[in-house]
Amino acid sequence: MTTAIRSEFDQGIALTRHPEEPGRYEAELGTGWQIGGGVNGGLLLAVAGHALSLEHGQHPDPVSISGYYLSASTPGPATVHTEVLRTGRGLSTGTASLSQDGVERLRVVASHGDLATAEGEVRTTATPPQLPPPDQCIGIEHAPRQLVEQAALLERFDLRLDPATVGWALGQPSGNGRIQGWFRLADGREPDPLLLLLVADALPPVTFDLGMPGWAPTVELTVHLRAKPAPGWLRVTHATRNLAGGYFEEDAEIWDETGRLVAQSRQLARVPRSA
Repeated sequence: MTTAIRSEFDQGIALTRHPEEPGRYEAELGTGWQIGGGVNGGLLLAVAGHALSLEHGQHPDPVSISGYYLSASTPGPATVHTEVLRTGRGLSTGTASLSQDGVERLRVVASHGDLATAEGEVRTTATPPQLPPPDQCIGIEHAPRQLVEQAALLERFDLRLDPATVGWALGQPSGNGRIQGWFRLADGREPDPLLLLLVADALPPVTFDLGMPGWAPTVELTVHLRAKPAPGWLRVTHATRNLAGGYFEEDAEIWDETGRLVAQSRQLARVPRSA
């Protein structure tokens, strides 16, 4: 069985079920999702999350998913092996391993549910970032050439960054460790839970705003999904409060068009090698 291909993102996470080996899927990692020395970590997490969605059936949506990046992925064939650990009434939990040529690239543990049923009382002190309208933000066409050259995936995005957080592009990083803006896919595909896994790792590393340009390889990425996103723009903010010992954390929040917080994430990444 091959999943339907509706957009570049759907093609990027497309899977073919192995005809004889249960829980095994074949994927093709495209060159259009590269950043720095490998395939974007958010895209890889979405591939693994997609495989587990297919395995869990009645629980199609990742609710909590953590990925450990063991080696850099490259464009080309990949295999995902899944194992369902538990199937419950509201959640199913499983693991996934993404490998290439016998080398494990990513190991994932995730719990899946049905976010369509996740309605009810919401109590939060979190507020969406205050951003200028998208047409007053900075698009990829204004990005530094160095950034675009090392991040082919940016061509898949319609990304509009808050002018207040792009001083690094002019050689004037604020030092605050924050980058935020508007996000949607360039081909118009509307957001869903699997896309949120990509969005959690879609903005330039916050180390750019610390005056440290370059690829920042992800060590571990955890995403918590709170609701299905509404159609339209997503507001995304990435920030860090601590850089030490060659590593930094990056916290993200993703808000949908209605102003609802639909996902949160934290990742640990290495300081860019050029820093």
